[in-house]
Amino acid sequence: MGTLAPMTGDSDTLTAAGAEEIAKLAFIYGYPIVVGYGVMYEYAIDVQSDQYKAPFNQIFNSARVYTPEDTAAAAPNSDTPYSFAWADLRAEPVVVRVPQVDADRYFSVQLADLYTFNYAYVGSRSTGNDAQTFMVTGPRWEGEPPAGVDRVFRCETDFSFVVFRTQLFGPDDLENVKKIQAGYVVETLSSFSSQPAPPAAPSIDWPKFDTKQAELDPFSYLSFLLQFCPAVGAAAGEEPLRERFAKIGICTGEQSAGRELPSDAKAAIGAGVKAGLAEIEKAAASVGALVNGWRVGSAAGAREFYDGNWVLRAAAAKLGIYGAAKEEAVYPFTLHDADGEPLDGAKHTYRMTFAPGELPPVRAFWSITMYDGRTQLLIDNPIDRYLINSPMLDQLKKNSDGSLTLYIQHDSPGKDKEPNWLPAPEGPMFVVMRLYWPKTAAPSIYPLGQGSWKPPPLVRAENVRTEGAG
Repeated sequence: MGTLAPMTGDSDTLTAAGAEEIAKLAFIYGYPIVVGYGVMYEYAIDVQSDQYKAPFNQIFNSARVYTPEDTAAAAPNSDTPYSFAWADLRAEPVVVRVPQVDADRYFSVQLADLYTFNYAYVGSRSTGNDAQTFMVTGPRWEGEPPAGVDRVFRCETDFSFVVFRTQLFGPDDLENVKKIQAGYVVETLSSFSSQPAPPAAPSIDWPKFDTKQAELDPFSYLSFLLQFCPAVGAAAGEEPLRERFAKIGICTGEQSAGRELPSDAKAAIGAGVKAGLAEIEKAAASVGALVNGWRVGSAAGAREFYDGNWVLRAAAAKLGIYGAAKEEAVYPFTLHDADGEPLDGAKHTYRMTFAPGELPPVRAFWSITMYDGRTQLLIDNPIDRYLINSPMLDQLKKNSDGSLTLYIQHDSPGKDKEPNWLPAPEGPMFVVMRLYWPKTAAPSIYPLGQGSWKPPPLVRAENVRTEGAG
């Protein structure tokens, strides 16, 4: 999907084949934008949503890790308490301040635009743990940063997601995380500079986001959102794409007003959407290389990382939107056991063993998180455990040879093994490993898919669950 193929048929006449081709590309291109809008709508717009966080240009600190109650985004991390801010950059930039963070504690601030490009990072890996102040501008802003701003990042879109992750060393560490979160500040440039605010940006009639409606009519949402994604700067190269999209009515302003598409073109658009979704699902299932049953690769990054590979960007949104870039974190994932069979907690129990001295090589932390294989959301379980991670190592039981075995199953493996139990759903499973700030010297997961360190396989144990068993 990285190149623009010639249009099918005459350029001035929309054929059914041409409409299907455009719809497929538009769906793939727009999928992460629309999915991202769903997160923005629930977090910053719909005050009635149980996922609502805060209005634009205000920070929200979540003084807990994520649980099954958090449903706005697929495959959320449950390692680090999040802080969030959705920035409206139309009238003026926002300024973000972070405090000094202890040298042994990982934190990161991820900046993502409406395209879901991760266009900048601040934090332990990228800029260090010192106190720092940075400014985020919109694509059309012109000006100079005031004194006291260390860095300036330009967002390609009028809105930006600012995601803070603060490492938690365990339940007793939560109060320390809260103190750090209290030092995160997000404010407008005028507030930071103690200057009068500029004229407010026009109010927006936000369309209600509904997952079913987005599936039925994704292009209405895409047309609405493209007005906040101006084709300037690096995005100017996408003008040929948008000219194509306009042929099936995907455009902003009055370009498509009153345009009636032929009936055969309308049917073809539906077929193109289905074909686009199928290609996204195929790409998501085959990201990276297959290593011991895990997919090891990266689907998240900056514009330069994708280089026009729209299907990879869509696959990233499908797997878990707003994932970190590969330099910040690597996410091996699997839906299958070591034999390639689908993971299913209703049918089997599984084991995963790290050989002595072969835990994931990271500078920050690692984790293994369980999700429902159908929804990719965290699952309720009797011990409220959604992951096993490196801060839990002193609570885990090692084998006599120093290896570490995890028990991945729906039912308890027994009290003696429960410290190493990762509860699974009673059905399909989606398991994600997280390596934050991976080490680059061997043993390392880099280069992805070929690294000297490899995630151990999930091995299906003898099927001890029988009909009627608890």
